[in-house]
Amino acid sequence: MSEARVFNSAEFFRPADGEPFRSVVTESKDAVIVAWHVKPGQEIRAHVHPSGQDTWTILAGAGDYYVDESGATKPIKQGDVVVARTGEVHGVFNSGDEPLIFVSVVSPADAGYRLV
Repeated sequence: MSEARVFNSAEFFRPADGEPFRSVVTESKDAVIVAWHVKPGQEIRAHVHPSGQDTWTILAGAGDYYVDESGATKPIKQGDVVVARTGEVHGVFNSGDEPLIFVSVVSPADAGYRLV
């Protein structure tokens, strides 16, 4: 029997107080797929993946996407696909009044993580 290949995203998006909840949908050596639910006022702090890429598909909401270490941002919204290539700073602050919901694909799975 092979591993699951189809997932119901509704099972993974979970609001949480404090830090946004990182819910791993699936993981292999090739990639980690994570469902994010970022409540208004919550933040995923600016960080980099030193050895891989992080691609976000924004399903709902909007936010201010960090693009460098100085804290500069660009607006992102439902329908956007946002790419942070290897070593590029990224993160997000939900400055809106509805949840920011997105799927992140980090590839490869051992891309690493470092706050900036």
